[in-house]
Amino acid sequence: MTGLKRVLLVEDDVAVREALAQTLELADLSVITTGSFVAAKDHITRDFEGVILSDIRMPGRDGFHLLRHARDVDENLPVVLLTGEGDIPMAVAAMEQGAFDFLEKPCAPADLVAVLQRALSARQSVLQTRTERRQAEAGDPAARMIFGVSDLAESLRERVRRFAQTETAVLVSGPPGSGVSKVAEVIHLCSPRARNAFVKRAADGLQRDALAEALAAAKKGSLFLDEISHLPADTQLALIEVLDARPETRVMAGSTVLLNPEGINSELFYRLQTTSLRIPAVSERPEDIPILFRRYVDQASEQAGLTPPDITPDHIAGLMAQEWPGNARALMSAAMRFVLGVPEDLGGATDLGLAEQMARVERSLLVAALARHGGRASEAARALKLPRKTFYDKLTKHGIRPDEFR
Repeated sequence: MTGLKRVLLVEDDVAVREALAQTLELADLSVITTGSFVAAKDHITRDFEGVILSDIRMPGRDGFHLLRHARDVDENLPVVLLTGEGDIPMAVAAMEQGAFDFLEKPCAPADLVAVLQRALSARQSVLQTRTERRQAEAGDPAARMIFGVSDLAESLRERVRRFAQTETAVLVSGPPGSGVSKVAEVIHLCSPRARNAFVKRAADGLQRDALAEALAAAKKGSLFLDEISHLPADTQLALIEVLDARPETRVMAGSTVLLNPEGINSELFYRLQTTSLRIPAVSERPEDIPILFRRYVDQASEQAGLTPPDITPDHIAGLMAQEWPGNARALMSAAMRFVLGVPEDLGGATDLGLAEQMARVERSLLVAALARHGGRASEAARALKLPRKTFYDKLTKHGIRPDEFR
């Protein structure tokens, strides 16, 4: 990405607007001139490759309204505001509301250009990071398909990537509804076999000939056998023979129950245990609940052809007070009902006391704010309307480190 040079100038006074535009053009900046918020609004987008320079005092919608609108569109879009000489209270208010900087009119051209260059540099960094993240996720199915910001979620993604580069049989386990088959598919998509087939079969009742057919269908790809403990004993022996022969097809097995040598052929059990991966339950990573739910709401809205509804903090708090024994699948169902407007009781029974429930909700809100703001603690604190000291005290209390979200 080449250096950004675009400035959206919003100034109602024609003479001042022309003078400012000339100053910026002499500094080799590209200027879009507008005389009001209404005229500027269409230029303010999340992908705007530039920054905004606006007067505060304007007829109709003033600079504060423009600032709020810009931050609603993209909280990382720098807005520099121009204030009247000596209007310090207004300048302070602008900074508190998230302005990148402010300048008093009339301002020296060198000072104006220096502030805008800093803003442009910050904007370029944000856009570059987003581009790199999109590119990384496009080429990284683990990042694209396994959601969450918890240590457990990141550890799961790392193990998926690592196992994807091996050729051994893999056992993917997890509680019901945790997405065992999905994680197995992500391993396949992260592997060199991704261009070939990923075939799923239920192990229950699968006979020798059906196993051979499934292996042929998944040739040079991956075969996933769901609920491996239900595989008939004779077919288990056939599968061991297949693994001994180092087949062209990679075999992955799934289970939502704890496997043991008594419930499955012991040789097959120990083979699968060599490369095994466990998906954590939602209750083990409550800080991921808001992220998972928002993702599922977006997906459900797209499937239903509806606009995603607003998710209030109270609704998130209700979600986090539940145990979610159905895990991700239950959260998906809750998201679909939420999108369709189907009432749901979020006050379900829980064994957690009030203090523990509130602590879980508080930690989730802190984590979500840091994730939204890329680990920038001051911005996260501002979004939560907390004094910085209070915010840092809460981070320490919950063992949260901002640098883990950058």
